[in-house]
Amino acid sequence: MTWDQFIYYAIPTILLWLLSAMLIFKQSYRKLAKLLTCLGILVFFSFVIGLWIGQNRPPLRTMGETRLWYSFFISVVGLITYYRWRYSWLLSFSNIVATVFIFVNLLKPEIHSTNLMPALQSYWFIPHVTVYILSYAMLGAATITSFMQLRLIHQKKIDKNLDLLMDNLVYLGLAFLLLGMLMGALWAKEAWGHYWSWDPKETWAFITSCGYLLYIHLCIRNKYPKLTLWLLSFSFILLMITWVGVNYLPAAQGSVHVYS
Repeated sequence: MTWDQFIYYAIPTILLWLLSAMLIFKQSYRKLAKLLTCLGILVFFSFVIGLWIGQNRPPLRTMGETRLWYSFFISVVGLITYYRWRYSWLLSFSNIVATVFIFVNLLKPEIHSTNLMPALQSYWFIPHVTVYILSYAMLGAATITSFMQLRLIHQKKIDKNLDLLMDNLVYLGLAFLLLGMLMGALWAKEAWGHYWSWDPKETWAFITSCGYLLYIHLCIRNKYPKLTLWLLSFSFILLMITWVGVNYLPAAQGSVHVYS
């Protein structure tokens, strides 16, 4: 399978996820909405597996390929959190965000060579990148949750369960982010002889993790709730710079972390 077949999987997935995003708010259609989300996940993941087989390598190298995994993971995160916390809007927004990334890939798939440079032909490659994208999905879901909590605070309401959900997403997301950094350090030591080189991607990953650590610190102190919630949004901006923005920095053009 190649990117030429992507549209035949993308369109059905978009329809399934958007329909689910609308129906989940109606009590009588929630079972159907969950089923549609699951079907969308299966259809989309079948393309990812097919692309993996067709390219003879894991589709984790280019920006377009990482967007595939982000769409998949954020929809899965939305579905799992719905089963646990029953927030319909989170499943809805997660599916909408997932479809946005699919649209971006339809317009700009960013297809590059199917070959992997020698440094990427390592057993660290799949777990390192996969763990990172999973963390991005969890932290993205946490950011969606923070916007809802800010809205409730503005209405002079506070949902303690929402705080708990948000904290759990951040804790897990940060744990996976740090695990990805650790795997990257071990991989770098194996490939280049050093754990850390302050590569632009590494530097921004470190800055991003500090942002989420500061969020956790403020949560523990239980002060400045609005500032804490806005910090979560700011930290997600840092995450997007790490994932996307760094690729456009002149200093990063010679980096192995540039998606090309």
